[in-house]
Amino acid sequence: MTLGLLLDVDGPLASTVTRTLRVPSIAPDLVALAHAGAPVVFNTGRSHAFLVERVIPALADAGLRADAPVWGVGEKGATWFALDASAETPRAGQVHADEALRPPQELLDAVRAIAVRERDLMFWDDTKRTMISVEQNVDTANADYLAAQPAFVAACQAVIDELGLAADFHIVPTIISVDIEHVTAGKALGAERALGLIEERMAAPRRWFTAGDSPSDYDMAAWLHARGDDVVHLDVRPAGGVPAVGFEVIRDIPTAERAEDDLTAAHLTRLRGDLGA
Repeated sequence: MTLGLLLDVDGPLASTVTRTLRVPSIAPDLVALAHAGAPVVFNTGRSHAFLVERVIPALADAGLRADAPVWGVGEKGATWFALDASAETPRAGQVHADEALRPPQELLDAVRAIAVRERDLMFWDDTKRTMISVEQNVDTANADYLAAQPAFVAACQAVIDELGLAADFHIVPTIISVDIEHVTAGKALGAERALGLIEERMAAPRRWFTAGDSPSDYDMAAWLHARGDDVVHLDVRPAGGVPAVGFEVIRDIPTAERAEDDLTAAHLTRLRGDLGA
């Protein structure tokens, strides 16, 4: 039975410190899995630009073929792309975006103004097309950022309420960012988008390995499980227990010696070995 991989990027694959594929084995293992026929889909809150500029080039350097079964789903299902199979080297084809999920300009302007006041700690992500993301500066200590995050979230929520947008947009804090997104966006939408992309080329797998570092990442595993698929979900959150779900969960907690991406890397290497890739 074909194995599919549906993977969050920040944390499980890209270091939350360097924002790169830091662990040397991750890119080669993903390439080997894809070349062995396992569809690999990145299901992330990151923009397509992050995938195109930081993830795909790392896979290309590891030998990824342009016709490999690899796709990108960004902004929690709101943007998506396939690789351009006709290219000499791997690159994204046409990038699609669901503009109906984009925040109104008045919300964009108001949140940007709040973010400017916190520019010593965080920056506005200009690459997002359908959501708002304000992210911790790379040179800012995470403890300092997290200390300031609640006040920033409260200020953003006040703006959303004032504009009468609370029914359509909500705030999702992470350990390095604050996302403001449409209520229909999410990792479940990303999973649905991923299946559509795969089915344009091949039969969708009925067996999956998913990975994430936030509670919302369970949503993609739950969506696949609900359609009757066999799912194993790797949870590399820094803290928290395992919720009651109907699918298998591997719970690995990061430590000072082994970060989220180190933990995921070990499982990718194991999967590569299991497939003989």
